[in-house]
Amino acid sequence: MKPPAIFLMGPTASGKTALAVQLAQALDGEIISVDSALVFKGMDIGTAKPTLEERGGVPHYLIDILDPADTYSTGQFRKQALALMDDISRRGKIPILVGGTMLYFNVLNNGLAVLPEADPAVRAKLERDLAVLGKEVLHQRLAEVDPVAAARIHANDPQRVQRALEVYELSGKSLTSFFSTAQEQDIPYQKIKLIIAPHDRALLHDIIARRFKQMLAQGFLDEVMALYQRGDLTEKMPSIRAVGYRQAWSYLQGEYDLASMTEKAIIATRQLAKRQFTWLRREQDAMNFVTGQPDLLATVLAQVTAAITGNADEPPTTRY
Repeated sequence: MKPPAIFLMGPTASGKTALAVQLAQALDGEIISVDSALVFKGMDIGTAKPTLEERGGVPHYLIDILDPADTYSTGQFRKQALALMDDISRRGKIPILVGGTMLYFNVLNNGLAVLPEADPAVRAKLERDLAVLGKEVLHQRLAEVDPVAAARIHANDPQRVQRALEVYELSGKSLTSFFSTAQEQDIPYQKIKLIIAPHDRALLHDIIARRFKQMLAQGFLDEVMALYQRGDLTEKMPSIRAVGYRQAWSYLQGEYDLASMTEKAIIATRQLAKRQFTWLRREQDAMNFVTGQPDLLATVLAQVTAAITGNADEPPTTRY
């Protein structure tokens, strides 16, 4: 029998972190972060990185492993996550993968598409187009050649838009087609997929707004100022493009006042949640749970235990 691995997915601010720790404590599990921002050191408040106290004595991996000046690819994540899963399983524990970077979950589920290598000339041309025409025009261009990717990649993420356009210009094929035809590389685990999210989207929006204001009260701007004053980081780097950080960066550059920055950061986080929901709707084999539902932990544990022992009923059918 394949060893179990729990995939705990959900939109930002849905309560994944707390539930993951409770599951790990109950099931003798260890947690692997599936979050493209938690890998960076010195980015704690704005990423809602769990504190040592919040981790509850449970080992957490793929947190604080890179300097913000570094980059981290999906390929690196897949390799490191699989190695950690193997180690955790060999020690008789259950790997619990938790986070909201759905692209990372996707490469674990479906393997890694082999894309054309970056071309400096094409990239320079796209940079000029971005500077002259603007991000909306490039996003519209992507929508014409790859509407699926355009729906998934926001216009405010010009680097990913440019990469998708670069792939098309180099190969004549859409980025989506590469992922669709990627050779499936199934992993040797019994994947138990869980989704947690508020049933009411308006409730999640309220949680997001309150959480960002709490981050500000906790010193988020001081955290970003420390990064800004380093002098070796720019808004084009993946770390600084993280939601909240790029808006705070613009505030420090004098582009926004505090009220505008706060509003833009909250809107950007809500847009992130919307994109996460788009990914989550594809997970038809996942068990779905509602943030804050009565006896949440007991309900999830019952479903997970039944799945591991092969006595699971049909999973809850709640869809978001």
